[in-house]
Amino acid sequence: QLQASGGGLVQAGGSLRLSCAVSGFTFGDYAIGWFRQAPGKEREGVSGITRRSGTTYYADFVKGRFTISSDNAKNTVYLQMNSLKPEDTAVYYCAADLVIDRLQADEADYWGQGTLVTVSS
Repeated sequence: QLQASGGGLVQAGGSLRLSCAVSGFTFGDYAIGWFRQAPGKEREGVSGITRRSGTTYYADFVKGRFTISSDNAKNTVYLQMNSLKPEDTAVYYCAADLVIDRLQADEADYWGQGTLVTVSS
């Protein structure tokens, strides 16, 4: 299971930290990715991380603003979102897969429920 939390309403320029709590499978074997889907738009990948190597990736539209990290003791992956923009408004999902390349291709073995992020202008 993956459970995303931490969404909410924030003004443009503000920050939020999303959490993805992982349970039910060996956390260390999987890469965890964050995705988002805005109303009327297709889902898009945001960021991902592998626990074992610490490899990360970011979509161009969040580079320099978002940071992904992993707390292995808590089986939790975080997405620190700074300098938020109204166009960041979306439901954010976390997902897990054994292969980080699959996450980058918008594919995953496991998907969690989303958490809504709303950025007001």
